[in-house]
This record gives sequence, structure tokens and C-alpha cells, in this order.
Amino acid sequence: MRLSIAIALLAVVLPASAEIYKYTDANGKTVFTNKPPTGVDTKPVDLPPAPTVQMQPPASAPPKAADNPGAGTPYSILALGNLPSAEALRANNGTFSVDVIQQPRLAGNHQLRLLLDGQPYGPPSRETTFTLENIDRGDHTLAVQVLSGDRVLQSSSPVSFTVQRVHVNR
Repeated sequence: MRLSIAIALLAVVLPASAEIYKYTDANGKTVFTNKPPTGVDTKPVDLPPAPTVQMQPPASAPPKAADNPGAGTPYSILALGNLPSAEALRANNGTFSVDVIQQPRLAGNHQLRLLLDGQPYGPPSRETTFTLENIDRGDHTLAVQVLSGDRVLQSSSPVSFTVQRVHVNR
């Protein structure tokens, strides 16, 4: 066992200490080699130490949500859908639904929480469709958060929208 370790170490060390030789061939060209030819006037070449570069750790992939909750952004896509972008949302009773779009799928211990005007709306859920009820007319913002317990792991960008309700004064 010790002999094989010694041979392995020598195999690694000897090439690193090899000499480089320089000579001029019959055509007048300068030749560099690690094995000088016999019968030719060769000179050893003093080389500066080889440059070294510190090995950089590989760029890591985004952590998997199930493996490391709370680290990085586990979801490459987290957004709200089913909201009008150019016109007002018409909801006479103030009730409408929004969808959460996320990729990859929600990890086992994660939940979604809807934010209406920056405040939590309803309890956290694993469902990807939220129904909002009796929302006042006017301008609002919605966002969604991914939670692990009480800790916010990731938040979507807020989406602005306007609710239009018919006002009937009876």
C-alpha cells in the first residue's frame, strides 16, 4: 500500500520538475524540448514560476425550494394573472378571482398569501386561485407572497388595477 502511494506521488511530482532545453536545429530554428537530442549543444532554460489561478467555486443553481426554504428565490416565476391590464375590472358586487402563476410548482411546506393594497388578504393557502369579495371601487394593488411558516421567502411585483362597481342609490 505504501509503495503504491509513493509511486503515485512520484508520478505527480516528477513531471512538474522536468527541465526544458533549448537548441538550434540544422535549419537555424530554435527548438525547445524536454528531451535533449544526443550530440547537440543544448542549454537548460530557466522558466519563471507558472502562473496559478485560484479555483472559483462553480456557479450554483437556484436552490430547490424543498431543499433549502428561505434561501434565494426558489420560484423563477411568481406573478398574478386573470387581472385586466388596460381597463377597469368590472365587478358590481366587488367579487372577483385572481390566479397565481408560479414555476416550479409550490414546494411541500410553502403557502401563498395574497396582499391587497400591501396588507394580507385572507389566510395563507396552497391554492393558486384566490377569490376576493366585496372589494371597494377604485384603485388597488395586488401581490402574492410565498411563505414558509411565518417567513416570507419571495414576493411578486405588485399589480395595479381599478375596480368599477355600479353605484345604485336606492
